[in-house]
Amino acid sequence: MLPDFHATAAALGALPREKIHGRVNAITGLTITLEGFGPLAAIGDRVAITPPTGAPVMAEIAGFRDGKAQAIALGPLTGLTSGMRATLAPRPALPVSDAWLGRVLDPMGRPLDGGPMPAPGAIQRPTHAPAPAAGQRSRLGVRLPLGVRVLDLFTPVRRGQRLGLFAASGVGKSTLMAMLAGGLAADVIVFALVGERGRELREFIEDDLGPERLARSVVVCATSDSAAPLRREAAYAAMTVAEHFRDQGLQVLLLMDSVTRFALALREIGLAVGEPPATRGYPPSVFTELPRLLERAGPGPDNSPGAITALFTVLVEGDDHDEPVADAVRGILDGHVVLDRAIAEAGRYPPVDVLRSVSRSMPGVLEEDEWQLVSEAKRLLSTYGEIKDLVRLGAYRAGHDPEADAAVKLAPRIEAVLRQRKGEISPVEQSFAALAEAIDGA
Repeated sequence: MLPDFHATAAALGALPREKIHGRVNAITGLTITLEGFGPLAAIGDRVAITPPTGAPVMAEIAGFRDGKAQAIALGPLTGLTSGMRATLAPRPALPVSDAWLGRVLDPMGRPLDGGPMPAPGAIQRPTHAPAPAAGQRSRLGVRLPLGVRVLDLFTPVRRGQRLGLFAASGVGKSTLMAMLAGGLAADVIVFALVGERGRELREFIEDDLGPERLARSVVVCATSDSAAPLRREAAYAAMTVAEHFRDQGLQVLLLMDSVTRFALALREIGLAVGEPPATRGYPPSVFTELPRLLERAGPGPDNSPGAITALFTVLVEGDDHDEPVADAVRGILDGHVVLDRAIAEAGRYPPVDVLRSVSRSMPGVLEEDEWQLVSEAKRLLSTYGEIKDLVRLGAYRAGHDPEADAAVKLAPRIEAVLRQRKGEISPVEQSFAALAEAIDGA
C-alpha cells in the first residue's frame, strides 16, 4: 500500500493549483476595489485582472475596507472597468541566481537590456524578508578604501556599514555614486535605481559602469513612470539580490538611488488606500517600512563571512535636511554625507560638507596620527568658515589671532586636496599624505 500512497501524493502534487477568482467592484483614482476573495486574500498578494482584450493587468493588494480588498495596479488602468474578473496570483518572490550578474532587470526579474530571461535560481526568495537577528549579526569589518579622498579622510567606511548621501537635486549624488562604484572593492555590486529617469539608464550603464564593472553587477531599475508598487518593489528586489550574494559569503556593495523616491512610492500607496497623512503628508506606514528595508543591509549572521556595504542617496527636498524622510533615514544609518549646493557652485567636487558629515564607525577606523590629522583639518576649516566673509570683504587683518591666520593660510590648501575628478581613484595612504602636506604648509 505504501508505494500506492506515494504515487497518489505525487499525482496530487502535480495537479494545477486551484484558482481563486473575484471581480472588480470599483476603481477610484489609483485604487481598485475587489470583491469575492473573502479571507483567502492577504496584504501583499497579487491579482491578475483580465480585460476583454489585451494582456492581464497585475495589481497588488494593499488594504481592506468593508470586506473588500483594495489593490494598486502595477501598470496603466486604461481599459479596466467594473465587473471584470480578477484572479488571485501567488505572492511575489524572486528566483535570484548567479546568472543575474551583468544584467539590467526590472523589479519582477524581467530583462530591460534586451537579453533573454536570466536562468532562475533553485530557491524563490521572498522580497519582503526580515533582517538578520540583531543579537546574531557579525560586527562591522575592516576599513574599506573608497577611492574618494574627502570620504576616506573625513567619513571612512567599514565593511558592512550603511552610509547615506544627503543632497538636494542637481548637486551631484549620482556622480558621487559612480565614483564610489569605481573605487570601492567588492565582489558584487547591486544597483537599485528607484524612480530614475529612463533617459539616463543607458548613460549610467555605458558611461559610469562600463563592461568590466557591469559584468560583476546587477542593476534593478524602475523608472519614474512606473507604478508606485513597482518603484517600491525595486528597492526590495535589489536588497533581495544583495542578500543572495551575501549569503554565499561574498562582499556586496549595494548602491540605492534613492531612498526618498522609495518613500514617495510608499506615500502614494498609503494615501491611495485611505491611510491618513501624518507628518508633512507622509502616512505612518512610510516610517515603518523604512527601517524594515534599511536594516536588512549590513553584516550577515555570525556564521557567514559575507556582508552588504550599502550607500543610500537621500533627496533632500528644498535643502531642508530636517524634513521627515531625511531625519528618519539619518537616525537609522551608520553615518551620513552631506552634499552642499554652495560648495558645488564654488567649483569643488565632490561637494561634501565635511563639517556636517559623520561616520559612526570613524573612531574604530582611524589610527591615532590619522585622527589627529583629521581633527586639525576640521578645526582649520571650521575657523575659516567663521571668518571667510571678512576675508572676502577685506575686513580681516592678519596678526591678531594666530589660529585665524593659520586657517586663512591652510584652509585653501585643504580644499585643494579635497578636489577630485570623476574617474580619478585615490589610495587611502596618498590621501592622508596629501592632507598632511597641506596642513604642514609645504
